[in-house]
Amino acid sequence: MPSSVDALANLPLRDDLVGLHPYGAPQLDVPVLLNVNENTHGVPADVHAAIVEAVAEATRGLNRYPDREFSELRKNLADYLGHGLTPDQLWAANGSNEVLQQVLQAFGGPGRTAIGFPPTYSMYPLLASGTGTRYVTAERSASYAMTPEATAAAVRESAANIVFLCSPNNPTGTALDLDVIEAAYDAGQDARAIIIVDEAYGEFSQAGKPSALTLLPGRPRLLVSRTMSKAFALAGARIGYLAAAPEVADALRLVRLPYHLSAITQATANAALTHADTLLSNVEAIKVQRDRIVRELTALGLSPAPSDANFVFFSGLDDPRRIWEGLLDAGVLIRDVGIPGSLRVTAGTERETTVFLTALTKLLQVAR
Repeated sequence: MPSSVDALANLPLRDDLVGLHPYGAPQLDVPVLLNVNENTHGVPADVHAAIVEAVAEATRGLNRYPDREFSELRKNLADYLGHGLTPDQLWAANGSNEVLQQVLQAFGGPGRTAIGFPPTYSMYPLLASGTGTRYVTAERSASYAMTPEATAAAVRESAANIVFLCSPNNPTGTALDLDVIEAAYDAGQDARAIIIVDEAYGEFSQAGKPSALTLLPGRPRLLVSRTMSKAFALAGARIGYLAAAPEVADALRLVRLPYHLSAITQATANAALTHADTLLSNVEAIKVQRDRIVRELTALGLSPAPSDANFVFFSGLDDPRRIWEGLLDAGVLIRDVGIPGSLRVTAGTERETTVFLTALTKLLQVAR
């Protein structure tokens, strides 16, 4: 159980952590869980069998430390991403949050600044505070879009050492055009800013949306982070990674804990990557439901944001808390991200999506 506020106050906590709250979302036992952007399809049976076999084999050597350089995993990740990437350009850790934390440990810290563009992933300021990095923000447009000009101006004005660009963005689902990323990179030249493009939901992007991976050649300060939690349905395995210039991986070696990726984690990831086609087959089904949600919410008179992710952010609610609670009473948990008039829902299976839309329709009809 979490410590009480009073008990925490009695500890000699760092001054910059006083009053902060840990990241978290409700974990409730309801039939339809659509609040944390998980892949609700689960792991296919043949991939499950392959992972079990790989993990069983890995347990034979658990008396020894794992491969510190996770060489096989880096090769498999490079092969999966393509774009001419080589294993020395890949890095992995226990979820993309740990990857981002290591980036902040290596390039942030006291006296350094990170910038984000809210509304965006709420872990960025928490990761910054945990590493003693100053965190500043710059506004998006009313439609949550970002332009090259405004982005470059914000990066230059902040003189940030680290720039967080989330694409597709969480919680809005909107993707960045590549010229925004290029503008941020160029604007960070004087401060030698590290530009992190967080593509946790990259596999769900609409057709024709290029990845920031295409921009890596010739840009040693550009990092593209990914996760196996979403498209690969491995949220419980905690596997995240990034692609960047080889020297970035060398920098992260300076701050990573020894043998930070367990043999079990490496075995799970390697087995999953050898079955990537099977795992990613559900991505298209999820995109169908995402686009269905956008269409039906629009028909209901709401305003869903264009989504390149596996979730939909929608506005136009007079009383979002009532809607959230009403959905919960109907056995559907979605996310209140704290933005007035808005909620966010994960695109689940066809059945889960139908349950959500049916319950929401009834709640809106009562309100009207």
